[in-house]
Amino acid sequence: MLRRVSFFILLALAAVIAAAAPSPAQSLREINPTPFSHSPCSVLGEGPCTPYFCSTFNNGPCIPEIDYPYGENLQVTVLSKPDDKDAPKYVKPDHDLDTIGDLFAAIRSCWMPPPENEAQAGMQMSVKFSFKRDGGLIGQPRLTYVTPGSSEQTRKVYLGAINTSLENCAPLSLTKGLGGAIAGRPIMIRFVDNRTLKPDIPPPQP
Repeated sequence: MLRRVSFFILLALAAVIAAAAPSPAQSLREINPTPFSHSPCSVLGEGPCTPYFCSTFNNGPCIPEIDYPYGENLQVTVLSKPDDKDAPKYVKPDHDLDTIGDLFAAIRSCWMPPPENEAQAGMQMSVKFSFKRDGGLIGQPRLTYVTPGSSEQTRKVYLGAINTSLENCAPLSLTKGLGGAIAGRPIMIRFVDNRTLKPDIPPPQP
């Protein structure tokens, strides 16, 4: 009787181990090791993917999603008139750009807002674009946000100022490390015209 019980226990353990073992196809499944170009894992996905984190439940090799190495989002706000305490952040570095802080400072220093007679107080406009490895722009910046209620003419003025500012700044002088890290990654810039604009003064009457 004891032998029969032991036999059935061993048989059950063998069945559990066989069910848990990965199949050859699972063991050899392709993993995309390229950071920033992954295919996120999903319950709806059918192909290979790169998980966001490694887990004891993974059946096979695991390459976790790698966070951006500089620990910052590529988003920056640019003011037309920065506070005195933030003025150093608007000075272009006098060396090759090697950090995200250097990159943001260079972008801020490029901004040339429209003249006051064409500007709108409190105007905000956001664009998205990418850099090449050599610091050049990949295409034209794409508009993602504009202050509601602003006129079509005002939008054209600000978008023109943004394009001109970035084109005059590019190509940026990037180090090899920074250029490789940000190449092709979307950068979001929010331009805010926080200047106190002088009201139009009507011409004197004859």
